[in-house]
Amino acid sequence: MLLTYYMWIKAVKTGMILWSTLAALAYFYMVSSWGGYVFLINLIPLHVLALMITGRFSHRIYIAYSIVYCVGTILSMQISFVGFQPVQSSEHMLALGVFGLCQIHACVDFLRSRMSREHFDILFKAILGFLLGVSLLVGIILSITGKVSPWTGRFYSLLDPSYAKNHIPIIASVSEHQPTSWSSFYFDLQILVFLFPAGLYLCFSKLTDANIFIILYGVTSIYFAGVMVRLMLVLAPVMCVLSGIAVSHLLAKYIRSVDNPQTKAQDPKKAKKFEQQSTVSSETAIAFVFVLSFLLITYTFHCTWVTSEAYSSPSIVLGARSHDGGRIIFDDFREAYYWLQMNTPE
Repeated sequence: MLLTYYMWIKAVKTGMILWSTLAALAYFYMVSSWGGYVFLINLIPLHVLALMITGRFSHRIYIAYSIVYCVGTILSMQISFVGFQPVQSSEHMLALGVFGLCQIHACVDFLRSRMSREHFDILFKAILGFLLGVSLLVGIILSITGKVSPWTGRFYSLLDPSYAKNHIPIIASVSEHQPTSWSSFYFDLQILVFLFPAGLYLCFSKLTDANIFIILYGVTSIYFAGVMVRLMLVLAPVMCVLSGIAVSHLLAKYIRSVDNPQTKAQDPKKAKKFEQQSTVSSETAIAFVFVLSFLLITYTFHCTWVTSEAYSSPSIVLGARSHDGGRIIFDDFREAYYWLQMNTPE
């Protein structure tokens, strides 16, 4: 998933066919390995749609998305359990719709450069009305005939957390489909819970094509992770990225204040200019860097402990701690399976 995102950002920045093709190949690998690829194939077109709305759409975006969607969709349809879902299921319709919008946007740009403004406005209104009418009619016909399958219960439960409990209780009964508690957020992410908003703010303060993607990824994933605990897997990478942006910004700011005495000794003019820009004393900066470094070190130990205690036990052999701290191993499942193997016919 992260490889696909990285290749997509490179393709958006450069507009090169090479990076777009690599992004499509990474997407194909993602589809073949995890059913959560639906989040990915909706996030990328959402990014393109946001770039269109904010007026950032360009030939780079057109080339990147057209190649990623066409090549990625064709490759994903070669996987047996996917089949024709990319062109038949409602979960993939956003990607198809944005692809159509890209072609319309490119066509409009071409016509605008070749026609006068008056003729273009008349033609644009006529074409827009025709396309909207045809799209609405085709969508209704496909939905009625069943050619486009409706959203699944799990997808509905993401948009409406109460849907599964009211209409499909069996989905709500699965433990990994339960809403995520606040304690689970802190248990899994620790200090990242507090650094995430700071990183999000820094991305908003300096909007670029890549930062808009990170913002969309962060906002959508934290909402979906709050609805369904299994989607913490999707949230964890962007929490690390945005927290890393916040930590990098803070360290860069305060370490400059730590270097202030050396600047004074070397160049008085630079030191005076630095004092005008900096509002933090050297002692405060040193204390802040020390505290932040300590928190990051404790976060590393916390992650190691959580991995070993909560996420490393197999599902057959269970482990626990007694009141005195001793480790208890529950081997009942394995013994039961062994008894069945030895005492029942094959």
